[in-house]
Amino acid sequence: MQLLKGQKADVTKGRSLNELILSFGWSAGNAQMGIDAAAFLLSEQGRCERDEDFIFYGNPVSQDGAVTHAAAGNGDKESITVSMSRLSPKAARIALTLTIYEGERLNHRMKDVSGLYLRLLDRQSGEELHRFEYGSDLAQETAIVVGELYRHNGEWKFSAVGSGFNGGLAALCVNYGLEVEASGSAEVAAAAETAVKGTEDTKAVPEEALQPPVLSKIDLRKKIVQFTLEKKQLTGVTARVGIVLDISGSMRNLYARGVVQEVVERILAVASKFDDNGVLDVWVYDNEFSRMDSVTERDFGDYVKREILNNRSIHKFGFNNEPPVMEDVIRKYTKEEKKDKTPVFIIFINDGGVVRATKKVIKNAAVQPIFWQFVGIGNSDFEVLEGLDNMTGRVVDNADFVHLDRIEEVTDEELYDRLLNEFPHWLKAAKEKRILQP
Repeated sequence: MQLLKGQKADVTKGRSLNELILSFGWSAGNAQMGIDAAAFLLSEQGRCERDEDFIFYGNPVSQDGAVTHAAAGNGDKESITVSMSRLSPKAARIALTLTIYEGERLNHRMKDVSGLYLRLLDRQSGEELHRFEYGSDLAQETAIVVGELYRHNGEWKFSAVGSGFNGGLAALCVNYGLEVEASGSAEVAAAAETAVKGTEDTKAVPEEALQPPVLSKIDLRKKIVQFTLEKKQLTGVTARVGIVLDISGSMRNLYARGVVQEVVERILAVASKFDDNGVLDVWVYDNEFSRMDSVTERDFGDYVKREILNNRSIHKFGFNNEPPVMEDVIRKYTKEEKKDKTPVFIIFINDGGVVRATKKVIKNAAVQPIFWQFVGIGNSDFEVLEGLDNMTGRVVDNADFVHLDRIEEVTDEELYDRLLNEFPHWLKAAKEKRILQP
């Protein structure tokens, strides 16, 4: 059933429906635009009473497990799944939203997004119950209240809202009663003037929003890292974190599209949880290499453009040669800073064509307190890296390889899960061999 804006439709009435999937789809006109779906679990008063009732990529599962956020397939972008039987009776409504990350600051607006839709599906049968296409009337907005699921006479119904909202994610949070950190960001520059349009109970944003609040994306990613650390039993582990970035000719497009900047930001969230100082050490390499100034949360904005692309002293877009930069990584942590006995976690980004001499460096470095997590992006030849797990003659297995064809399309949850999969095993083995202090 195709829904129109303002229309209400039965969801559970006359159906045996246990789980509902709400699948979001869109097409962004700008490849650098970040768009996120979320759900707010609301009380009878229309408030999100706890932070835990805000379900998004940084908090993907509600406390009762009834509502989950995930990446979607079959052409959809993201999905919210609701288990009707497990949902707390305190949840009277579920507001479904879509936001542009820092839309005001980056001047990314809903007019640049097309093909917006929401599909309601019976998870068990796969049947599409309703489809709501919306957004053709939007322009400068940076957020949308797509619709609401709500209880009515013991059943669930859906209200197709599709109304724009100024101020992005933080303004939505304020509107639904959540507190967010104060910041100088323009994320909610007009928060005090905004309200959800088209809902039955239009509520103005509180006056306190005159000091623009913001939810920093790196803070949200740190929450996902923390969740992953708990799952991998890595809480309490301290490590130094570094990233080595391939800047050979085949990487030119990924630098130009901002993909590499996004990778740095995502890995910085790992460093922020592992290192008390929140420092991420950075190297770039092609047939030459450069050791960069380390980056922190205070200065990561436009880091790649500012410190790498605009730096004429850095050799760029040549051919691959991994051993020299790897030797410099080893030199930094084992010679220049040898008094620091903290384990080192190196994330090595490469898009193929690794020279075979890399294997010898890894083998010789097995006695050092350094774990090498190689990440292959794109669809090039990764023969050398794919053979890491079969390498013999090492004291411990000190390297791992994961292949992520389009890393920009991989969710933070999956990225952190795969990056941190082998690290705890190396920590244990390195302590047993006295490479690390027990």
